[in-house]
Amino acid sequence: QVQLVESGGGLVQPGGSLRLSCAASGTILSIYRMGWYRQAPGKQREWVASITSGGSTNYADSVKGRFTMSRDNAKNTVYLQLSTLKPEDTAVYYCNKVNPPFDPWGQGTQVTVSS
Repeated sequence: QVQLVESGGGLVQPGGSLRLSCAASGTILSIYRMGWYRQAPGKQREWVASITSGGSTNYADSVKGRFTMSRDNAKNTVYLQLSTLKPEDTAVYYCNKVNPPFDPWGQGTQVTVSS
């Protein structure tokens, strides 16, 4: 069974930065297009960023220029660098394969942006 474990979240002030990690077991991430998603309180989960097996990235307009997704195939891990954080970035962040996702999703990692 595939297991995804997200980490790196925390409490950060507006304008701050965080680096999220997503480590996988039970599969090799490098062959898949992987994505980061987030779910804010009371809202549906939304796509944030994705990276192809070849390393090409795409971002939601709301995070473009502030977030950077990368992958380390040797570590079977994907990352999301969050910069210039805003209060509206507060959410639980998840990683998963893009369409269709692995089941189950990981537990996510909480990012809270507040002064």
